Amino acid sequence: MFAYLVGKIADISEDNLVLEVNHIGFNIKIPSSLHSSLPGIGEEIKIHTYTCVREDSFQLYGFLTRDDLDMFRLLITVNGIGPKGGLAVLSVLSADDIRMAVLSQDAKTIAKAPGIGAKTAQRVILDLKDKVSLEDTFVSRESAAYAENFSGLTDTRNEAVEALTALGYSATEALRAVKQVENAEAMDVEALLKAALKHII
Repeated sequence: MFAYLVGKIADISEDNLVLEVNHIGFNIKIPSSLHSSLPGIGEEIKIHTYTCVREDSFQLYGFLTRDDLDMFRLLITVNGIGPKGGLAVLSVLSADDIRMAVLSQDAKTIAKAPGIGAKTAQRVILDLKDKVSLEDTFVSRESAAYAENFSGLTDTRNEAVEALTALGYSATEALRAVKQVENAEAMDVEALLKAALKHII
């Protein structure tokens, strides 16, 4: 129903934001991790929203980026994870962290979310493994122009990740380290590997 809302912050609590838009206050459920990124009361902000309508409730869920909203939409397609569970996962993990955990089959990381057990974490990996990609982890979906020039880069980063895991690092650690390397597009595998190691050690 609502793609996003732009308004002034009227109130903030642990998991809820009141956004005033044209003199109407919208209660919006948010991940607790959002707090550190929010401006103060009275400041204007744009919130990407998901509308959940049920027989006994009408609830908005909000996120600062379209990427987080898209990840939330993916999470709630997983059997056993509703909007509350999706919010819980995004309260402890970023969209990139979730993609990394899914790609590396790291159920323990996903299970860190409140109310998400080991079986549900495994279900997240099983259901989303074909819906996320390494490219999504490295390139913001909002940077379409950059993504168009991404061809050829995935293989280099993949090789660097594989090399790091061969050295004994977890796939999640390897993915995160490689992602942090700047100007990776100008590097060969060896240079990228050396640069990534600096972000681990």
